[in-house]
Amino acid sequence: MSSDASTDWLDLLDWRREASALYARVREELPRDPQAAHRLWQMGRNALFGNHPQSPLGLEARAAFRELPCWPYDPALAFSAWVDPSGPQERLTVPSSTGQEMPLVRFGRVYLPVGTLDVYWIDVYGGGVFLPFRDATSGQESYGGGRYLLDTAKSADLGSTASGELVLDFNFAYHPSCFYDPRWSCPLAPPQNVLGVLVRAGERMA
Repeated sequence: MSSDASTDWLDLLDWRREASALYARVREELPRDPQAAHRLWQMGRNALFGNHPQSPLGLEARAAFRELPCWPYDPALAFSAWVDPSGPQERLTVPSSTGQEMPLVRFGRVYLPVGTLDVYWIDVYGGGVFLPFRDATSGQESYGGGRYLLDTAKSADLGSTASGELVLDFNFAYHPSCFYDPRWSCPLAPPQNVLGVLVRAGERMA
């Protein structure tokens, strides 16, 4: 392994540590002040995208970067919900932005005012809870391949309520890395997770 490759892996390790610490701070602040938690999240992501060597942005885009476009915080799109585990677990693969396939297990479903979404486990080493979605903004105001609400393998985890419901606040929805540069491979939101409404919350296209 070259020294450059070793540096890349260590940079990636640092990125994941920074992302984990950011979401820990967000989870701490969210019950007290959701809008402050959202500002903290935006500032943290902007800092990572603008300054970190593992930024999803290419060098040219990073040099011109100012901030990630976001819709204003909308409390009407902040929810929590129980995961309904009824029904058989379903193994499936979803395509990625580069044509590779990602193995998932559908292990539950959440029922929200904006629609119903399947909740997945990423079925590879380490795994993680994964909740991608598309909505009526996809392809127009947000990435056509969808956005992510939860991806705990990458530390994107808003936590749970005291009663055990998952916190599902769409104001923290974000674009996958492949939206910013095609060198990244990202699983796309499956057709089961398409909402028929406009979810104007979270990250958007400029």
